[in-house]
Amino acid sequence: MSNRLDMKKDTNNRKDITKYDGPEKPDAYMGNDKQWVFRALVLAFVDMCIIAISFFFALMIRFEFSYSHIPLSYLEGYLHIVPLFMVISLVVFYIFRLYHSIWRFASINEFMHIIGAFLVLTVVSVTIHEVYEIKMPYAFWIIGLMLSFALCTACRFAYRFIRTGQKMLEQRGSANGDERVMIIGAGNAGRMLIRELIMSSHLHTKACCIIDDNPAKLGRFIDGVPIVGNRNDIPEMVEKYDITKIVYAVPSTSGKDRKDILNICKDTGCDVSVVPGIYQMVDGRVSVSNLRPVSIEDLLGRDPVVVDNDGIHSFLQGKVVMVTGGGGSIGSELCRQIAREDPKLLIIFDIYENNAYDIQQELKRKYPYVRVETLIGSVRNTNRLHYVFQTYHPEIIYHAAAHKHVPLMEESPNEAIKNNVLGTLKLSRIAAEYHVKKFVLISTDKAVNPTNIMGASKRLCEMVIQMMNRQTETDFVAVRFGNVLGSNGSVIPLFKKQIEDGGPVTVTDKRIIRYFMTIPEAVALVLQAGLYAHGGEIFVLDMGEPVKIDDMARNLIRLSGLEPDVDIQIVYTGLRPGEKLYEEMLMSEEGLKETPNKLIHVGEPIEMDDELFEKQLEMLEKACTSEAKDIKQIVASVVKTYHPDLED
Repeated sequence: MSNRLDMKKDTNNRKDITKYDGPEKPDAYMGNDKQWVFRALVLAFVDMCIIAISFFFALMIRFEFSYSHIPLSYLEGYLHIVPLFMVISLVVFYIFRLYHSIWRFASINEFMHIIGAFLVLTVVSVTIHEVYEIKMPYAFWIIGLMLSFALCTACRFAYRFIRTGQKMLEQRGSANGDERVMIIGAGNAGRMLIRELIMSSHLHTKACCIIDDNPAKLGRFIDGVPIVGNRNDIPEMVEKYDITKIVYAVPSTSGKDRKDILNICKDTGCDVSVVPGIYQMVDGRVSVSNLRPVSIEDLLGRDPVVVDNDGIHSFLQGKVVMVTGGGGSIGSELCRQIAREDPKLLIIFDIYENNAYDIQQELKRKYPYVRVETLIGSVRNTNRLHYVFQTYHPEIIYHAAAHKHVPLMEESPNEAIKNNVLGTLKLSRIAAEYHVKKFVLISTDKAVNPTNIMGASKRLCEMVIQMMNRQTETDFVAVRFGNVLGSNGSVIPLFKKQIEDGGPVTVTDKRIIRYFMTIPEAVALVLQAGLYAHGGEIFVLDMGEPVKIDDMARNLIRLSGLEPDVDIQIVYTGLRPGEKLYEEMLMSEEGLKETPNKLIHVGEPIEMDDELFEKQLEMLEKACTSEAKDIKQIVASVVKTYHPDLED
């Protein structure tokens, strides 16, 4: 128990949690540590030799290189003072981190550290001169310090200069088969990347040119590489410099700029890689090893999602949190992010044991200090829910369990109502009975003016939680967002599978658009919305600009190194049953209020007759349990904005 408490205390340092998730330090790191110690010891030995030689030459220079003219007292003073000064120098060098830098990346920062160290040694030398009984000539100290400074600086920068020269010679005499690289961005990331390309002995690459939108940088050079133009010049410069690879090295740029520039780069036919954001790099350095291929997320044009991490942590820490549908795409990410916040207990509740098992094992590896209970069951099973609530007493519920596949639910509408609506109703009633503090429903943009039974069922779920909020002390809220990239049953995995199979890629309609967000972004905003919730709200997440599905399919094909309609055909199959050309995030009846987070808005609750609605829910339950063929019409009579296709 004490070990668990100690581990929990460590979670208060949030930064440490994200650095390394594994149980122990990998062997590779241990090897690198030993190598660093060896190099530091060698450099320290060289520094000692430099100081000894520098001060001896200082004496020789003072007496015009005539050893016989040096007084014996000065030679004795040298033998007494210099060893002491060497020891002090090593301590000062260590304090100024002269043994910690990677000298093949040496720059102005390292040079300033050397200057700082020798300023301190200057003060030390004056002190020794004043207090030591043997008075050495002033020239001894002045010349000795100057020689030591010059040689210590030279030996540290020599490796960089030698490697740079070697690489430049190699590039001049290299074969034409070497990769010719264009760097996008003349900032710190671009500079560091260029330096590594120049210094690396195993990379057969040459940084040929730099692109930057700042007109003041045009015509300048970074480590000999010219800045040749802005984003509009990329196609021309690719041809001029015979570029084979483009590296996007502007990790701090806006989502829109990143999207625009990467689209230009893609059209050149070059291999395109990106440098991740600095927050994704453990050591803050930009390296070739950090580069990754361009992903579909890069082309969405979204800015990074910012949430109140401290507020979310305070909200979830020490709480019993239950996630229904915890093994699904959204549910499993909810579990991951909740586990980071040190809950008292995390309950994973799901009817599908395989998915639940997978997320359980992942959490055990990453967060061994977090107590996790994985329970198999259905939100439609009242007795099972009672047992769970009696046993574990959850305080916060994130309800993500639902049937969500639009075409399949069109074929099985009664199941959509049973699981989504009645399951939500049963779960919410039991949550209120056991005095749950907050209940957060995961909803969808398809609930707005729905044309399919899945969307209509989610609209009914929103109505259920608004009714329950008025009738109970529990804070019931809903969070509505659009499509998430990579979720089970979404279009992205389908497109990738079709590309792997050689095509064709099937798009329902060339005009169809959707809102997209990554799963971690959506879940982070869900947790933030839960923090803001007071009860009854429908939170609407800002999904950014809509994306044409046709453009997304073509981008995925290009990212796979293929050409749309040439290597992979795109076939338009027509809209599926219940499918819209576009999705909406708000209903006309709803107002819109802002929250402290610009990406989260609040829709005003819709006035409704709770007594009438309860009777309608009873009617729906009887209809779907009897497998009524007219269930869509019955749903349409309750959800007035639902306009189903009843031609079947």
